[in-house]
Formats: sequence, C-alpha cells, structure tokens
Amino acid sequence: MARRQYAVIGIGRFGSSIAKTLSEMGFDVLAIDSDEHRVQEVSHIATQAVVADSTDEEALRALGLRNFDVVVVAIGEDIQASILTTLILKEMEIPMILVKAQNELHGKVVQRIGADKVIFPERDMGVRVAHHLTSPNVLDYIELSNDYSIVEMRATDSMVGHNLIELNIRARYSCNVMAIKRNNHMNIAPAPEERLKAEDVLVIVGQKHDLIKMEMDLEN
Repeated sequence: MARRQYAVIGIGRFGSSIAKTLSEMGFDVLAIDSDEHRVQEVSHIATQAVVADSTDEEALRALGLRNFDVVVVAIGEDIQASILTTLILKEMEIPMILVKAQNELHGKVVQRIGADKVIFPERDMGVRVAHHLTSPNVLDYIELSNDYSIVEMRATDSMVGHNLIELNIRARYSCNVMAIKRNNHMNIAPAPEERLKAEDVLVIVGQKHDLIKMEMDLEN
C-alpha cells in the first residue's frame, strides 16, 4: 500500500508546524510558499520545498499536485489567495483539502467551494492537525512538554475484542493506557483484563516518538 502524499501551501508558523510534524512521522511532504525565505527555512524539514504562486493553476499542476492525497492550504493573511487556491485544488480533484481560515466567514466560503475540513488556528494546533491527518482514529492530541504527549485514540478494528494484556502497549511502545472512555464514562486505570469494544476511546500517555510509532502500527 503506497504511503499518502501531503502538500502544505503557506509556510507560516502554522503551516511549518504541520509540515514538520508530518515529516517527523515519516511522511513525504511538499512545502509550497511564494516567499523564498520561508521556503529556505523549511527546506531541511520537508521532503521538497518550492517557491510557487498557489493561485497559478499551471504552477500547481506542474508540481504534480493532482497526485497528492491531502493538501493543506495554510495561507496567512491573504484570504483572496486562500479562496482561489482552494477553488483550483477542488477543480484538480484533490481527494482531501484542508484550509486554514482567518474567521468564520472565510471558513464558510472555503467550505462552500469545496474544502473538506476548515481549520481555525486558535482551536487547532498544527501538530494536532497532522496527527488527525495521518491517524483517523486519533481524536485528540495534547502536548505536555517537548518530549511527552497524551493521545486520545479510538480503538481500531485490530484492537476490538482484545484486552490490555494482549495488546501489550506498554511493552511494545513504552506508552501507558491511562483511561478508557466508554459511553461517556471514563474508566481511570482500567483493569488489564478489560476487553475493548467498538467505539472505546483510549487515553494514552508516552514520549512523542513512541506515540507516533504506536499510531502508525495500529493504523496498519
């Protein structure tokens, strides 16, 4: 199964955060910005970083964006460029388009013209968005420090029916299951024999690189 390809258009603080996290998770990332200085700043992070005008349809086609699975439009203050870029990407039939919105009205417009998800930076950190992109079962991601994070993860099909002893998350990934959410009830320090059910949500703490490995393994 081929790895998903990601492109991030607009490499400000938010866009570079998404690009950096996706790269750390082992994915190929194409970073695009009209500012050469910003492109140079992420050239060591992204798989490929290029200077291009995202409102130029021919430029985007020349970059092969039609072959990408997910494109994040993280353009900063230029709302017109954001809207036009979203429209071009929709016409290119990109499977998933995520757009950073400056306000509710901007969000409504890009959603109306084809954005699959609208991101409000005040509510969605770039790191959190990246984890949602790569791991559909990840419901939330909270950074505790530079090294440790907490992830809320819906039980995958491969986990349902197994207990914590059988999953052996602690030994395999050096991560700890702190709680299991089930039917709006939070079970703190669940018994190791507890068998997981569909729609259960695990609250897991661990070092960032361990959590990333766990997410990737359990999604496959």
